[in-house]
Amino acid sequence: MKKTDYSCTVLLAGNPNVGKSTVFNALTGMHQHTGNWAGKTVSGAEGFFNLSEERIRLVDLPGAYSLRGGSPDEQAASELVNGLDYQCIIITTDASALEKGLPLCLELLQHTKCAVMCLNLWDEAIKRGVCIDTEKLSDLLGIPVVVTSARSGKGLRELKDTLQDVLTKEEMQSACVTETDDIPEKAKKIAAVCISSRGNPYMNWEQRLDRLLTSRVTGLPMLGLLLAIIFFITIAGANYPSMWLASLFEFIGSLMRSWLTTFGVHEIVTGLLIDGIYGTLADVISVMLPPMAIFFPLFTLLEDLGYLPRAAFVLDPVFNRAGSGGRQALTMMMGFGCNACGITGCRIIPDRRERLIAAVTNNFSPCNGRFPTLIAVTGIFMTAKLNSLTGSAAGALILAAAVSTSIGISLIVTRLLSAILYKGRRARFILELPPYRRPQLAKTIVRSMLDRTVFVLGRAAAVAAPAGALLWIMTNVTIGDKSLAGHMCALLEPAGAVLGLDGEILTGFILGFPANEIVLPITLSLYGDGIGTLSEILTSNGWTIKTALCMMAFTMMHFPCSTACITIKKETGSTLWTLLGFLIPTVCGIVCCILINTVFSIFGL
Repeated sequence: MKKTDYSCTVLLAGNPNVGKSTVFNALTGMHQHTGNWAGKTVSGAEGFFNLSEERIRLVDLPGAYSLRGGSPDEQAASELVNGLDYQCIIITTDASALEKGLPLCLELLQHTKCAVMCLNLWDEAIKRGVCIDTEKLSDLLGIPVVVTSARSGKGLRELKDTLQDVLTKEEMQSACVTETDDIPEKAKKIAAVCISSRGNPYMNWEQRLDRLLTSRVTGLPMLGLLLAIIFFITIAGANYPSMWLASLFEFIGSLMRSWLTTFGVHEIVTGLLIDGIYGTLADVISVMLPPMAIFFPLFTLLEDLGYLPRAAFVLDPVFNRAGSGGRQALTMMMGFGCNACGITGCRIIPDRRERLIAAVTNNFSPCNGRFPTLIAVTGIFMTAKLNSLTGSAAGALILAAAVSTSIGISLIVTRLLSAILYKGRRARFILELPPYRRPQLAKTIVRSMLDRTVFVLGRAAAVAAPAGALLWIMTNVTIGDKSLAGHMCALLEPAGAVLGLDGEILTGFILGFPANEIVLPITLSLYGDGIGTLSEILTSNGWTIKTALCMMAFTMMHFPCSTACITIKKETGSTLWTLLGFLIPTVCGIVCCILINTVFSIFGL
């Protein structure tokens, strides 16, 4: 955007996990992803909002504790502060932990005298019994202080009014910091004068819960239990809606075919539209939508509660034994949403070699696009002979065990790469555990549906439509006695047999390289015009429990999607590391499938 399109630039700075992205979204009307844990913003985001008649450019900096830190996100924040032409900084701090944010505030005031402090999370401070003399704080810092609770929108109008006043004043404001000041000592003195607190049972409740969720004895079992509960609810709730959607789309497809035939549309066009594009889209929606609509809101609730960094804390000793640390655990958690985001999130890891290892192993975290397939296969083949409740519970445990296995293999690969690449002492992992926060259920559901379910489904549909057209062409253009698709499936059949799969499944994985979401729908299309439920179609094409287990293994461990590969190349700047990121999980998936197939063959299962 050209300079003439806005009147001035304002920076939005602050520590990680102070609600900075929430303030950014509230001011700009954008939907930058927010989470109740550190490390979510790893690059500057840009948006715009209006103050009276002026258009303001707002730049959200990566969360940082200091402009002098060595991590990539803190370096990025420092570069933006030193390199951008800006007129003011909104310094966002956590009102319940003001003393932690004051050092960065004082550092920023060394770079500008025009600033506003946004004292966010005021409601959390009240709950914790924290009292802040905002007038005294404003006097000591020499800048205006505005109290906000951005999640509920409180104080944002006052923030904009104050910002407008600051920008229209000609004289500079703060002169409280020089280059000669001892910033940590000065921050302590300001905190001592401005902050008081009283005892509050809210903190005792948090401490008791943390003892359960983060202790060495109960931390890992609680992590497994929470994942199993989420999987149980998802499996129990997704099966019937998936069948209903499949039946509905089949009915609509037959009506559309009749209409096209009635209007005299050529059968080739009808086949391309109905059997190709529409059929693949219908498979994508019926297979993916129900589990996504349940799983993503539940996972987002855990995120909003503040559990994900606690999971990283619990996993830190495990990752240490693998030669890494809790920062990689954080990026792994991000990978459960999207591997490309998890790879980008590796910027929070200060050491380059650890960062490279985390980037190429992030694909072991099953992403948004793979969970629907895992859940569908588990629900059909692992629980089919049990009643609904027992089957869902068994499926949840199986899926939790499968994900845990994938993470375990990731740790083994991390250990091997660390032993080869890393020499010397590793950086210490310091993690700030955010406060527990009550999720806003309505906003959480809407955000998870829009940011994850609709986004992932939309991306899958955008890829599925041309993929469906290509599949129809491949299945209707023949060479000799077989279609192009038939030749490809036949070529891959021997490899599929070794892996406990078949040629159609491997073809689905190859053609699904643009997006993991479309692998199973493509496979269904390759099986032809199957009639019945998903379970009946797969069973009629030779699927057994062995096939399902191998499918789950290869779904969790195969080459990254095209977006993730591009992100690895961008983040590492290396073709070799991108190739390793492609090959390592694929080789692991192949080995696991061969082992499963061999075990079943030995025991005659």
